[in-house]
Amino acid sequence: MAVTDRVIVPLDVPTKAAAIALLDLLPEVAFWKVGLELFVSQGAEILTILKERQKRIFLDLKLHDIPNTMAGACRVAAGFGVDLLTVHATAGRNALQASQTAAVEGANQAGYPPPKLIAITLLTSLTSRDLAFDLKIPVELPEYTLEMALLAQESGLPGAVCSPQEAAQLRQTCGDEFLLVCPGVRPSWAAAGDQKRMMSPREAIASGANYLVIGRPITADPNPVAAWERIGVELAN
Repeated sequence: MAVTDRVIVPLDVPTKAAAIALLDLLPEVAFWKVGLELFVSQGAEILTILKERQKRIFLDLKLHDIPNTMAGACRVAAGFGVDLLTVHATAGRNALQASQTAAVEGANQAGYPPPKLIAITLLTSLTSRDLAFDLKIPVELPEYTLEMALLAQESGLPGAVCSPQEAAQLRQTCGDEFLLVCPGVRPSWAAAGDQKRMMSPREAIASGANYLVIGRPITADPNPVAAWERIGVELAN
């Protein structure tokens, strides 16, 4: 896989027109993330547009509900031919297992390969202090993310979303086949924004990340094409 194929760029825009403008501006990007903002605005139409352009799709809806509801949503989402789909590990073992089974069913019915269902361990906007004081979870942050990843793996999910700061530990414990998708990746020349647990692209890959989610350093740059090319150079060297 080319290094740039390991970068997922978010379509974090509110309209179809803005999404298409980004797709036209960055035709070399092979893997795009559709999150809550665009999906709530445009629904499955944006997935159809991406499929027509032969792009890979990370549908980042972070599903978190009772098992039956999550399973139904995963079954439908898998029918659109998405490549990655997120659920919250904190939904619990039953919900994760039901979601995995339903995703395979939905993809098979639609004639697509099953999506990789990946579990959110802990949002990269949260810190150790947030975990302890706001969420009242008396576990150290690295241990908590590891436990969530192990829960996902034991429930039959093929991967997890984690901060690059936890990637090395998860890679060592969960093995080479477990898929790790890392947001919170920022080149040294980019602003941190609301990300708290960050690494550079090269550091994240070295730590064991399979895919890097890099959004605002590219899409909010005055010259997104140059920013994309700059990240490619940084990863290649």
